[in-house]
Amino acid sequence: MRTEDNLRARRLVFYEKDVTRIERVLEELLKLSAARLALLVDREGHLVTRLGAPVEFDVDSVSALVAGSFAATKEMAHCLGEEEFSIMFHQGKKDSIQLTLVGDRALLGIIFDDKTTIGMVRLYAQEAARRLGDIFARSDKEHPDEESMTENFTADAKGKLNDVFGA
Repeated sequence: MRTEDNLRARRLVFYEKDVTRIERVLEELLKLSAARLALLVDREGHLVTRLGAPVEFDVDSVSALVAGSFAATKEMAHCLGEEEFSIMFHQGKKDSIQLTLVGDRALLGIIFDDKTTIGMVRLYAQEAARRLGDIFARSDKEHPDEESMTENFTADAKGKLNDVFGA
């Protein structure tokens, strides 16, 4: 598969209706698990959306680190004969974070403190990840023929550059 075809296949496009559905799932997850914050991050580390308590850290930096952590863990999984690990957990003195793979396109980060338990987070995160995967699949079905920017962008860009530089 060509690089641009691979990028197109993995692209994450979120329409307003998708984000509304996603946020409903995250809102319910936070309510049921008593977690403080939920982040949905694409595999490249871009924040899609977040819900929950205000934070004192840079959410964009944490999003990039979440993706980097998952990428590193995927390599560790390969060393152990696994394709990848679908759940990661980091426990701190005050706060903890669970990272859950959603389909093969996004990561769900759930930040919680000692007012909840990892068991509650795991239970509700698993269901939330399934429902988010369903939202992605539904969106793909609702928008199957949407043309991505890369479809004609390369040819158009080359044509314009040739016009500008007289090639």
